[in-house]
Amino acid sequence: MELFHHKHPFPPFIPENATKLIVGTLPPPRFTKRQLREDDVDFCYGSGDGLLWIILDRIFDLDLKFENTEEAVEQRKRFLRERGIGICDVVESSRREKIDASDLGMQKVELRDMIGILKENQKIDTLLFTGGNSKNGPEYFFRKYLKESTHDIRLKVISNRSPRIHQFVLDGRLIKTVSLIAPSGAANIAVGSSQLYKDLKKKNPEFNTIDFRVLQYKEFF
Repeated sequence: MELFHHKHPFPPFIPENATKLIVGTLPPPRFTKRQLREDDVDFCYGSGDGLLWIILDRIFDLDLKFENTEEAVEQRKRFLRERGIGICDVVESSRREKIDASDLGMQKVELRDMIGILKENQKIDTLLFTGGNSKNGPEYFFRKYLKESTHDIRLKVISNRSPRIHQFVLDGRLIKTVSLIAPSGAANIAVGSSQLYKDLKKKNPEFNTIDFRVLQYKEFF
């Protein structure tokens, strides 16, 4: 059976002033196949099913457009430049039997040279993983990359509570990693089982899983 070659459709987007780097895995295969929907934005995290830009829109009051237009792309790029935030997913490509967006479905994964990218972008001091260390998540792949690379770099735990925070040293430079709750519907079960979420929802029955992410992301963005 021939596997689908799921290539990342976007190169890293890293403004010169970037101090933070958003790190995920791969956008849905339809972005690779160039079969976008009307509610997709042709840019990183542009899936109409994704929540990252909805969360950032709420935190920063951006009035973003959620549509397949050049204006929607430019709004996002402008925001990233103004805020000194870059996006560089850890996965360059993978193979899939089933053409869907599940992280677990990725096989024969090729990773980007994250340390090389960090060396080129000296101002970055924080990696924001859009997901944790569960199999084929961004933190999982970053750890795999470090293990397989020639760099003698280890992640040191700073906080084991969600969101997990680590740090490592690269050429004398301290870099922090934060494993945020994934901005996808698939992570809602994990959010719902969180004690903090349950406590907040008890206080306010209107409180939902996006509100919870907004609270978490706001601290680190």
